[in-house]
Parts: sequence; C-alpha cells; structure tokens
Amino acid sequence: MKKLAFATALTLVAFTVSAQAQEPRRGGTIRFTAPYGASFVSNDSHVSNQIQDEIYGYALHGMLFRWDSNTGKPEPELVESFSTSADGLTHTLKLREAYFHNGRKLSADDVIWSFTRLVDGSKSYPGARHVSRIKGGAEVREGKAKEISGLKKIDDRTIEMTMTDAVDPGFLFFSAPTAILPAKEAQEADFFNKPIGLGPFKFVEHVPGSRMVFERWEKYYKAGKPYADKLVISPMGEAAARDVAFRNKEIDVSILGSTQYVAYKADPNLSKGILEVAEVFTRNMGMNPEFKPFSDKRVRQAINHAIDSELIIKRLVRDKAYRAVSWLPLSSPAFDKGAKPYAFDPDKAKKLLTEAGYPDGFEFEWTATPNESWGIPIVEATIPMLAKVGIKVKVKPVETSALGGVVAKGDFQAYIWSNTSGPDPLTTLKCFHSATPRSSCNYTGFKNPAYDKVLDDAAAEKDAAKKVELLKKANALLQDEAPVWFFNYNKAVLAYQPWLHGLQANATELALQRYEDLWVDATSPAAK
Repeated sequence: MKKLAFATALTLVAFTVSAQAQEPRRGGTIRFTAPYGASFVSNDSHVSNQIQDEIYGYALHGMLFRWDSNTGKPEPELVESFSTSADGLTHTLKLREAYFHNGRKLSADDVIWSFTRLVDGSKSYPGARHVSRIKGGAEVREGKAKEISGLKKIDDRTIEMTMTDAVDPGFLFFSAPTAILPAKEAQEADFFNKPIGLGPFKFVEHVPGSRMVFERWEKYYKAGKPYADKLVISPMGEAAARDVAFRNKEIDVSILGSTQYVAYKADPNLSKGILEVAEVFTRNMGMNPEFKPFSDKRVRQAINHAIDSELIIKRLVRDKAYRAVSWLPLSSPAFDKGAKPYAFDPDKAKKLLTEAGYPDGFEFEWTATPNESWGIPIVEATIPMLAKVGIKVKVKPVETSALGGVVAKGDFQAYIWSNTSGPDPLTTLKCFHSATPRSSCNYTGFKNPAYDKVLDDAAAEKDAAKKVELLKKANALLQDEAPVWFFNYNKAVLAYQPWLHGLQANATELALQRYEDLWVDATSPAAK
C-alpha cells in the first residue's frame, strides 16, 4: 500500500510539473472519448447511473461541488462559500454568481427544484441516494411529503441544508447525477433534446452512437476558461476502435484495457503519454437474492471460493487491478489492512454448496457486457472454475449502455459490473443498506438488519476514529455476507496525446475530467 501511495504521488508530481511547463493556450478542439459503451443513455444527466453519461455531464453541467484530484477531496463549485453548525448537521450554502447557457442567472430555486426532482419516488434517479441524506429527502422519495424539509431557501443565493447525519455535503454533490438544472426551462417539453446547464461548454448537437458536440460557454463563472473553443465526445465502447483512432491521432485520449496497457507500456513513444491511478471502483458479480440459490449466504460464499480471482487478474487483466477483499478499496480510510480476501478453495466451495442443499450444483444466468476488463471475457474465464464445483453458467450478453437499466430493474440473476466504492466510505457502504432502493445503488437488493444497525451507528457517531472502526466492521460483515463476488479494485490507465494538457489523476473515475482545465497546444491536429 505504501508503494502504491508513493507511486501515485510520483505520478501526480511528474504530471503536475509537465502540465505547468507551458502556458495554457486558448482555442482548438478537444477530442474526448466515452469508452464504456457504443452510445449515451440519455441527454438527461439525472437519468443515468453510468459513468458513460457522466463523461458528457462534466462538460454540460455544474454541481454544487467538484472533485479536486490534487487534494483528494471535494471543493466548492457552484457553492461560493458555506458554514456548518456546531453539531455538523446544518450547512448554509452561499451560491456563486453563475449563468445557465441561455444567459439566466442561477438561483436557489434551481437547486431546490433539481434536488426535489431527484427524489421523485416515481422515477429511478441514481442521485436520489445522495439527496436522501438531506432531512426529509427520503419522505419525498416515499411519497410522504412534497418538499424536502431540510432544504430551505434563505434568499436567491443562499440555501440552508440540514442533513440526517454529520456528512460533508461535498462528498454527496460533486457528480453529474446531482447536476443543477434550470428549474423552469427543464420542465419544457423539448428541453432534453437541446439541454442547457451551467458547465464550461454548451450543447451543440448529439448524433446518437457517433458524437456529442459542445462549444465554449463565454459566461462560464471561471474567468478565462474554458481554454478550448470546442469539445467533441465520441462514444467508443470497443477497445480496438479506440486503439486505432488514438494511433491515427483522431482522438486525444483513450482509456486502456489490459491488452492495450501492456502494448502501450512497451511502446517507446506511446509509453510517454500514460496516466495511471488507483480508482475507487470495485469490479464485482452481483447476485440477486430473488433467485433462490443466491438467497443463501453459503452459496454466495461458495462462488467467491470457487473462482481463482488472482489468476484472472494476472493472466486476463494483466495486473491492471488490485485483488478485492470486500467492497471498500485499498485507498479508503475504512479499509482494514489486516483483512484477507476469499481464498481460492474449490473443496470448501463444494462443502458450502452441499450444506446449502445444492450438492450437485445449479445453473444460473449471468448478464454481462463485452467489456474486456469486467465483462464477458472475465465471465468466460470463470465458467470452467465454477463448473468444477457443479455450477453451470449461461451467459446473457447486453450492450454496456443497457446494463445499468437492466440492473436497476432487478431483471437479472447475476451481473458483472464495475461500481464506485468511494471516496466517502459511509456513503459507499450505504449502497447496501436496506433503506437504499435498487434504483439508487443497492443493485443486489441486499437486506441485513445487523449490517443496517452498524451503519446507522456509524452515521450517528461523531468521534472520527470510532466512526472508522464501525465502518470497518460494516465492511467486514459485508465480506462475510458476500452479496457479490469480490473480484478486483481497478487500476485505471489513460493514454493521452502529447499536445493535450491539464489532465488530472482522478481516482473517483479517470475518464471524468475537468474540461475547463484542458487545453491543446499548436501541435494538435485540431489546434485551430
């Protein structure tokens, strides 16, 4: 872990020095990629639970806070300043002067409308889990109230936000699914065909499956930014397509899969433009307890013992990952360094299956995407391992862009996915709380009263050290209950062209960049 932290620190230092070597240049086009699917789910950033859609959301929208990769914590974005009450529950937020892309000024009403929309119980907005941490948010989601009681307008630029527990709101409201939309305009029929936001770039066009195009917003709240005139984001779910486009200098960045990672590191030129970071993402196979075998903890534990995760990470993932122990990643303050992952032990797996009433095993359907790092190739590697303990797998292929919708509806027996597991451990672990709906992030529908109690105690605990210990206990309980196969924590790798500057080593998701800080020098093919 110390080596990992040191290596990450070195990367950041070297990267920062490189980025500061030249003065930012205005003009040109940034050609970005959305690597997790062949398309975007929607033009509405509140709708999607996929990183694919957040990639454009960071250009189009503004959030109350933003993630600062250099400090590893959130910082105010649309919030100009804020103060917190002595008990840590109530925050008074002063909004900065910012303008939507139609020229209208941001107001407190827009924030209240956006958050109230997110907790609409008739919808399945992923940001609902964050807004539900505001007092009264859960009541709106459950249809017991129409207004969020803990969210009050003081004046046009000031909001009072009272939370259910002493959480830093910055850890909740920095992602695109919590973007602030214009209250009046967003209710118009044609709004999401031509959406407007508060971000550094304004929407120009969306050609489904091809590109989303933006141009500089001249009234962006940061003076002199963004630097680029234009931003083009192209969905490219196939690693081979990104590789060809990158080598042909048609795109400026490419998220690398395991095969490309090895090839790019070995190339004397391509290896000069590689950014690596240990992301707060956990790759996993989620098991639906409504499918009878998976309702038994012993079966779920057997799955974890039957798969040789380390072999798959070494041979297929090419060591572009870290072995998962439980849900929280290595960088989490609540990660228990003494905890051990499930041992590869087929005999124990068979014993557990026999005890659960499945001595001859069973068959299940596994929903998976083509993603080489956490999709069908990984599933195919586990099939013979599971077969040795009597478990048969039937693969159900889906497009990457469709996976989130399938999982949110509970339309699966098992799925394989890469899910955020940070940066705030309490917020992360709440995804397995019984009160969290599947549509928000409790994708397996996990329910355990003992786990809920530990997590509720952690939320109420004001002593930081005691809170961490309770979170460690919850994480350990989650490991024992095994609602998922704990596969790996992602090491993200991004290749970038030599003319692109301003990238951040974003551990919350390397593909999410602050486009206002990016710029291209005169050597870019799209410099003009």
